[in-house]
Amino acid sequence: MTTPALNNNFLPPGLVSNLQQALANRKPDEDDAVSSKADDDSARPFSSEGDDDSSKPVIFLTNSDGIESPGLSFLLDALVTEGAYSVNVIAPQSDKTTSAHSVSLKETIEVAPVEVKGATAYEISGTPVDCVSLALSGALFSWTKPLLVISGINKGSSCGHHMFYSSVVAGAREALVCGVPSISISLNWQDESQESDFKDAVAVCLPIIKAAMRDIEKGFFPKGFSLDLELPRAPSANKGIKVTKRSQWRSNLNWQAVSNTRAQATARFAGGQPPMGLNIAQLSRDASAAGAARRLTTQKKDIEVVESVGASEKSDFKRTVKYFRAEMLHKDNKEDGEDLDFRAVENGFVSLTPLYASADSETDAAALNWISSAVLAGQ
Repeated sequence: MTTPALNNNFLPPGLVSNLQQALANRKPDEDDAVSSKADDDSARPFSSEGDDDSSKPVIFLTNSDGIESPGLSFLLDALVTEGAYSVNVIAPQSDKTTSAHSVSLKETIEVAPVEVKGATAYEISGTPVDCVSLALSGALFSWTKPLLVISGINKGSSCGHHMFYSSVVAGAREALVCGVPSISISLNWQDESQESDFKDAVAVCLPIIKAAMRDIEKGFFPKGFSLDLELPRAPSANKGIKVTKRSQWRSNLNWQAVSNTRAQATARFAGGQPPMGLNIAQLSRDASAAGAARRLTTQKKDIEVVESVGASEKSDFKRTVKYFRAEMLHKDNKEDGEDLDFRAVENGFVSLTPLYASADSETDAAALNWISSAVLAGQ
């Protein structure tokens, strides 16, 4: 093996001599082995030692409000304190509440370990569906199928048509389509709500979670359905559990034109920045003449921006750019029926709605029978 030459223009003669001696004494192919190990380490997933206690059933948690949200924290603490489960967590780095069932295809997802006592936890730059899909893939944890996936506790109702926007429901639904039992949990958060309400919500949820885990282990839990658990504003004062149907309740999306300054501030401070993978993918686009023109014009304060985009051997053209922002406005729902999810929550009940991967009468009957025997019997 040829010893590499050292550039000694800026090194002391004694240090150069020592380095040359070390290189000369190195074993053949030692540098290749070191390089190979470095390459292997860079591609290897994080070590998941301790996340797979074979003596305990695996329970996996995610949510839509973010890794630091109180709903997730209180639920995680309670499950760890129980000591009966191997608790594993992947949650978004930031709020992804209305990302629905979106998946970050063709994007690079950033994954980082989070220190949580008694559990193995990671935060990622993706969506709740990404969290569940990654957990079940076997790429990060040593297991690929936990006994139960729990998505929540989310701040805000997911009743009615909100389930189509709700990424906390989508996290549970992703587990369902992968054949893993799941529960989504939402708290009907209001302006007067307090963080301690999440702790009360956990106390309400825990018996249902334990009942599900017990019967999944025994093989009594019906296949093909997920539970959507909706909690009233004051969980500790709930009037009991009601098995409910999915209602048509929804909110209206109200779109308002906003100034460029507000649009930029919102993106910067309200979690509107795209994930790292998307940033990387857009580097070449941002470096183009169009990207340069776009950055210049967005510094103006008018709602309407005239953007000039030019390319080599192409005629210039102008377009007007406007900015809009959507907000949800609650809409009165005139649906009748005490067995509707939103109506039960409004009246102070805990709403428990079964969701199905493929609805059929046999699955529906099995789900309702289990809820009656395992959850409602002790009320």
